[in-house]
Amino acid sequence: MTTVATPRTASPTGTPARPRTALDWRIRFGVLSLIWGFSFLLIKVGTDGYAPFQVTFGRLLFGTAVLVAAMAVKRERLPRGARTWGHLAVAALLLNALPFSLFAYSELTIPSTLAGICNATSPLWGMALSLVALSEDRPTRRRVAGLGIGFLGVLTVLGVWQGFHGLDATGTAMALLASLSYPVGWIYVRRTLAGTGASHLSMTGAQLLLATVQLAVVTPLFTTLPSRFPVVPLLAIVALGALGTGLAIFLQYGIVAEVGPTTAQMVTYFIPVIATAAGVAILGESLAWSTPVGAVIVLAGAALTKAKPRR
Repeated sequence: MTTVATPRTASPTGTPARPRTALDWRIRFGVLSLIWGFSFLLIKVGTDGYAPFQVTFGRLLFGTAVLVAAMAVKRERLPRGARTWGHLAVAALLLNALPFSLFAYSELTIPSTLAGICNATSPLWGMALSLVALSEDRPTRRRVAGLGIGFLGVLTVLGVWQGFHGLDATGTAMALLASLSYPVGWIYVRRTLAGTGASHLSMTGAQLLLATVQLAVVTPLFTTLPSRFPVVPLLAIVALGALGTGLAIFLQYGIVAEVGPTTAQMVTYFIPVIATAAGVAILGESLAWSTPVGAVIVLAGAALTKAKPRR
């Protein structure tokens, strides 16, 4: 998961003042890691009773409700301007509607553990894309090495020496494409929505609202209304939206504002660990030795791509 910096207020002495909250940011960081780590389990449970597009629509609907409530409490308004809303619509597709749907479809045929590990490749995709699309990200030996190590980790997770035996290629490709969609979306956001003046919470709320509208249009075209409503999958969708999307984004917003995006984005490295543990312990998913070993290699490569060059 990628974060975006938010402006900090200044103290009377002129130095940046970090927002103070009753709950320490480290605790909120841990809660955020758990919520996003369990999201892949919730997707798996949700798709047991509902179509992937229905899972995604419910996720966005309940997530949007949480952010709208947060905006109401903070008395923040939605951003203005047709141009801004047009760019937000594209961001909503790339950062929410598309990856959420792809992950839901992928988990029809692959375990939640593999989907969580595929999500961890997002920083690798981001580094590779930023070297081409963003002039401020210059290639360094460390970053190139990180990309190579991360790619080796992906091959280890997929068990390339076994010829991908027992692996659903379509589901895995969907999960990897979902992880690629995130950095594509953030590069688009950085190029088109930087300096709008609206807060990150306001922009994210509008973005989720647009993604919900997009799924509201698409879902009836590709699914039919369920004849019954299984309770456990429905509760999983509610939790996925309210906690895994709405509350998680709100927590991320606060952590970024308090300690900055560099620290906040470290949550990416905890998600696959928690997703794997949850899938194995709760869903009883099998785990070959190559999966955790490959995940560690992927995370090591991702960490190298994020490391700042020495001066």
